[in-house]
Amino acid sequence: MSTFKNAAFPLLASAFFLGSCGDSQAPQPETETPEIETFAERPVVETTDKFTYANYKDVRLTHIDLNLDVNFEEKVLDGVATLDFERIDPDVETLVLDTKDLTINSISLVNGETTTPVEDYTLGEADPVLGQELRIPLGEETEQVLIDYTTSPTAEGLQWLSPEQTAGKEDPYLFSQAQAINARTMAPLQDTPAVRLTYSATLRVPDGLRPLMSASQGEENEDGEYQFDMPQAIPSYLIAIAVGDIEFKAINDHIGVYAEDYILDASAEEFSETPMMEEANEELYGPYRWGRYDLIVLPPSFPFGGMENPRLSFMTPTLIAGDKSLTNVVAHELAHSWSGNLVTNATWRDAWLNEGFTSYVENRVMEKLYGERRAVMEQALALEDLKRDIAGAARPELTQLKLPADISHPDDAFSQVAYVKGQYFLIFLEERFGRAAFDPFLKSWFNDHAFESVTTEDFLNYMNENLRVDFPDAVTDAEIDAWVYEPGLPNTAKNPQSDAFETVQTHSDAWVAGELSTFELEEIAAEWSTHEWLHFLNGLPDDLASEQYEDLDKAFSLTGTQNAETAFAWYMLAIKTDYEAAYPDLEGFLMTVGRGKFIYRLYDALKENGKAEWAERVYAEARPGYHPIAQRRIDDILNEA
Repeated sequence: MSTFKNAAFPLLASAFFLGSCGDSQAPQPETETPEIETFAERPVVETTDKFTYANYKDVRLTHIDLNLDVNFEEKVLDGVATLDFERIDPDVETLVLDTKDLTINSISLVNGETTTPVEDYTLGEADPVLGQELRIPLGEETEQVLIDYTTSPTAEGLQWLSPEQTAGKEDPYLFSQAQAINARTMAPLQDTPAVRLTYSATLRVPDGLRPLMSASQGEENEDGEYQFDMPQAIPSYLIAIAVGDIEFKAINDHIGVYAEDYILDASAEEFSETPMMEEANEELYGPYRWGRYDLIVLPPSFPFGGMENPRLSFMTPTLIAGDKSLTNVVAHELAHSWSGNLVTNATWRDAWLNEGFTSYVENRVMEKLYGERRAVMEQALALEDLKRDIAGAARPELTQLKLPADISHPDDAFSQVAYVKGQYFLIFLEERFGRAAFDPFLKSWFNDHAFESVTTEDFLNYMNENLRVDFPDAVTDAEIDAWVYEPGLPNTAKNPQSDAFETVQTHSDAWVAGELSTFELEEIAAEWSTHEWLHFLNGLPDDLASEQYEDLDKAFSLTGTQNAETAFAWYMLAIKTDYEAAYPDLEGFLMTVGRGKFIYRLYDALKENGKAEWAERVYAEARPGYHPIAQRRIDDILNEA
């Protein structure tokens, strides 16, 4: 998620940016190494996750096996979850799990060859965010718990598409989105990133459909079943499923693309440089540890730019621009294989450890492959997004990297603060320590905490012990506190300067002032990248004459453009300036694109600019095709007073 990874990344995909100003020399260490007490030791922080009912500090799941029928007629998953666990407290008598909108048909305890039904399990009162706690009494010798259950047709973590909602129009489609706390709508488990578990699955699907999971991809056996295995321990939000008329095309021997046939070849071409991204990541931060790395391009209703499900990143079709200009999202989801999937935030208060690190790694990879010019442009665009989110935050505490304990929903964690402020904090550290020191440090962080869940304080203490001790004058405790525990953007933040954007701005100013004709601008802009176009469109004043909008649209065919990023920026401008000629295509965009980072802001802008009635009419028609996560968000936007 990324991200919202995407919903919360208002300008270029689920975590767009980062980069650095080239290799710098690390400061030389002092002759005498100070004691670690020189730096502020962060206290051990209580890491209880407020968004789970699970008693995971007493008993912890280690494996879940799913044996499920995928029922498209009823729009449910139906079957049995078998849970393995370890007792942290040897005297624990109850296993507490998370569920949401699950029907529990029966529960049994397994001890060796003996299976005993449980009659006195309890389901707690339903909470609109957390769901219901499931309390299961454990026997002293219980080795496994078997839960027969059925999901709900309206489960927030699952979207069931009719054949009419797919490109092929002949077969239905199912895909999941478990981040942040929607795994509990798919199975009864401990739905917190503090718990890592392995999983296996056996799925039965209708004939002609192919199931995929964030695991080894199983082949159909003689009984018509598909089996999957994820041997590496992952947090529950990374369990994922997709079922549909899905084809595959290889990019190399361990990377490929799954998609519906209509977009398969274009997707494989768009993502053809993924092996280069993997190689760049490995050179910087160590080996890829997950076996295969495949991508699946989902139907347009997928609400995010990408989701880093291990071995199978879920991607939006809005990335298929035809020129690889939006593949930073691929770099982001791949980077999660190190930051997020390998080393995971223990609670959603620490989401920047996933998203900020990943945005930083993503941008380093983009710089390595495509040069500093592109990396700096992406940094600059990201910074503008961050400033907008900081200015619009509901309260200052939500602009801290370490979020306050009273956040009301884990979705609060997925703003530009986690992605871009987190990224810029790491840029700040890189510049202070120098890449020669910071790169090996970050690599060791990933290696030393592989397959662990960690907190902000874990990272700060590790930095004290493994980096600051050698370079005590590089950064102060006060500077670190300003980044991590204080709101807003610290004055030590980098201010990236893009020569390309400065040139674009010069031409833009001249065109706005009438000193440059649209014809002349057309010749100049023929060489612009998507990033330069975004800078141009986002910087245009709201009070241009209608003739200028018409000239611009006629010259560059902005209304109806197939580049989703450019289209979004243009439609935002059209809403603010009431450029009505764009509204028919804007309606088409809202009807066919479900990516949250676009549609949330478009609906919000429509409401804020006197078009609430128009927005409500379009939404009433578009809503059935949106993901449940998007439906909830847009309901809130349009119903908010």
